[in-house]
Amino acid sequence: MATLYNAIQGRSLERLSALSDGIFAVAMTLLVLDIHAPAVGAIHSEADLLRALGAIAPEWVAYLMSFLTLGIFWAGQQTQLSHLRHGSRDLAWIHLMFLASVTLMPFTTTILAEFITYRTALVMYWLNIFLPGVMLYWSWTYVTRNDMIKEDTPEEVRSAIRRRVLIAQSLYAFGALLCIVNTYVSIGVIVLLQLNYAIAPRLRHAPGKTLP
Repeated sequence: MATLYNAIQGRSLERLSALSDGIFAVAMTLLVLDIHAPAVGAIHSEADLLRALGAIAPEWVAYLMSFLTLGIFWAGQQTQLSHLRHGSRDLAWIHLMFLASVTLMPFTTTILAEFITYRTALVMYWLNIFLPGVMLYWSWTYVTRNDMIKEDTPEEVRSAIRRRVLIAQSLYAFGALLCIVNTYVSIGVIVLLQLNYAIAPRLRHAPGKTLP
């Protein structure tokens, strides 16, 4: 009976996708709560307001980074799920661990915003990018080995999904490593990488070709 239950548990990709959407929505919303408006009593002129807004610049930078990070991971997860025939108990738990790392993003964002010049804060933030990347790679490896991918998914798409995770994580690791030089340099590189993955234009493909 236990074997049968394990075989039928977690097969609904729709429920997993719905749970993911909810968790990502909450995590993204929580990010903005860490941006604190300047205290009214300390503002007596336009110059005071501009200085106060400048003082919270690290909070805005951390917010932008984290919103982009969550958006990229949400898109990556939904891309994987859209190419699967069905779920499984093990796959569900892999994605639950992925979502657990997603819920940590508001915390590591706060740490980075408060201690933006400290390498430890940046390394913690990078780990919060690395862990969900590992979960997504594990997920795709699992579904590949267990023949859970839709039959009409071209091999180039299967390879592109795996390659995107590996390349992105390698570039993020390089960006994080730059904190040895300066944390602001490291953050700048990570933001540029995120902007590339989020909004950079893609080369046109011939009709019938699938985008990676």
